[in-house]
Amino acid sequence: MEFFEVVVRFFQEGGAFMFPIAVVLAIGLAIAIERYFFLSFSKSVNKKAFKQMEPLLNKHDYTGVLSFASSDKAPISRIIGAGMARLNHSQRREDIEYAMEEGLMETTPRLEKRTAYLATLANISTLLGLLGTIIGLIAAFSAVATADPSEKASLLSQSISVAMNTTAFGLIAAIPLLAFHSVLQTKTTEIIDSMEMAGVKCLNALIARNDLNTQSRSSDDNR
Repeated sequence: MEFFEVVVRFFQEGGAFMFPIAVVLAIGLAIAIERYFFLSFSKSVNKKAFKQMEPLLNKHDYTGVLSFASSDKAPISRIIGAGMARLNHSQRREDIEYAMEEGLMETTPRLEKRTAYLATLANISTLLGLLGTIIGLIAAFSAVATADPSEKASLLSQSISVAMNTTAFGLIAAIPLLAFHSVLQTKTTEIIDSMEMAGVKCLNALIARNDLNTQSRSSDDNR
């Protein structure tokens, strides 16, 4: 509770730069909240989709996998669906892997979208705070130069205090934005890693099937 009171006091005692810093903070928080829910939703639907596709992969029901992937909107479904679609034209591991990598490259920008703005907004918030402080100090010294000598010390200390509030508020806005940026980047990396792992499992299932088919043909040839 005391923290919020301090923030409110900084805002009330600061100068005109408090408002643009508050706008930057509001935009950053809106982006952070939207990205967090989007990434959480993507992680959930990926997990659910792969849980439904994995039994089909283990049974080598690739037609079923392709059908499911085509009708599902989860990012992982698009990636595995791209590999299954390529399987109809080529059974080489490299070709299927390239198709999945292409699907991953199409999906990744959606996951990383707008997250980088948080670091930029944090820097803007810090710089606005410093700019507000510098302008406030310039105005303070200009006012002191023409003030009554007996009031100079009091007026100067009061003006400097007000100017420093801008820097403090800029940092208060920047720190959580940087923290959100780090959290969202970590979350995005985890989702991308999980999709890559799912792609590897899919490729391993294909290799297992091809190995079985090769062994079966070899046994038939030896008879």
